[in-house]
Amino acid sequence: SKRQTMPNHMRKGRFYSMANKKITVIGAGSVGSTTAFALALKNLANEIVLVDINENKALGEAMDIHQGSPLFPEPVIVTAGNYESAANSDIVIITSGLPRKPGQTRIDLAQNNVNIMKDIASKITKTCPNATYVIVSNPVDILTYVFTKVSGIPEDHIIGSGTLLDTVRLRARISQYLSVSQKNVHAYVFGEHGETSFVPWSIAEVSTINIRDYKEYIKLSNDIMVDLDYDEIYQYMRSSGAKIIERKGCTNYAIAVSVCTLCEHLSAGVNSVDTASTMMHGEYGLNDVCLSLPVLIGSGRVQGHILPKLTDEEIAKLKLSGDALKKVIAQVNI
Repeated sequence: SKRQTMPNHMRKGRFYSMANKKITVIGAGSVGSTTAFALALKNLANEIVLVDINENKALGEAMDIHQGSPLFPEPVIVTAGNYESAANSDIVIITSGLPRKPGQTRIDLAQNNVNIMKDIASKITKTCPNATYVIVSNPVDILTYVFTKVSGIPEDHIIGSGTLLDTVRLRARISQYLSVSQKNVHAYVFGEHGETSFVPWSIAEVSTINIRDYKEYIKLSNDIMVDLDYDEIYQYMRSSGAKIIERKGCTNYAIAVSVCTLCEHLSAGVNSVDTASTMMHGEYGLNDVCLSLPVLIGSGRVQGHILPKLTDEEIAKLKLSGDALKKVIAQVNI
């Protein structure tokens, strides 16, 4: 028999052992600490470092997570430290930032968090120049753009969590309507992680069927296939964060799992696809702005984009989202 060989594109890529990775999480608030806990549970690193301006908070979170480590799938060391402690990290996740206060404008919030991001970038890149950076802090598209501009880190090693969380919420809602697993729903949220995000329904599918044709091709033997309320689904996706914050004060579980998914895909040798925020260079006519499209992720970096055929209306919505982000960028001091 012929000897089987590995494809060239795979042979040239870096392959990672998830168990031999060091991940630093900057920010030990609800999102950062939950992300660190999820990383440990999913065995995505053998060393996790929590860094926060509030050193006691970071130490308390690290101790709490580490003390559960005897029951984790694999051994993991969880510590609190400083930027020097992050040295040799494979992945750095940045969750630090201030929440929006009553009466505060979006621009004011953006500028405050831009200042924080610039300060973090100037420090962490000195000790982790070769890491891949996952930006989670909000406004995530603006801060991903800022980090890309000021850090000196190659663009393919910078990725914002973007609309991945929105996409997860969208799929969860559609799966409830259609009584199918979330894993069989392939629908996406594009653009800004914010007010101008949109769902390109023309490319949404469920179990290989275009979502607009689901009633014709999906037959349930013991249930009635309901009509999809596209407006309700979109509003559910858009309003979920605000409703959760109103009820419990923060969102942390779904975003933590989303960030872990990005880390898992970065750690793999085979590319995966996520909607995430990266710098645009002509995609759909967009330039010099970070927003979310389907991104190929693997072997420690962004490998490229998937650019599905969109309708003219959807392209117009994407450009509107890019323009909205550029207006914010023009008003903040980078």
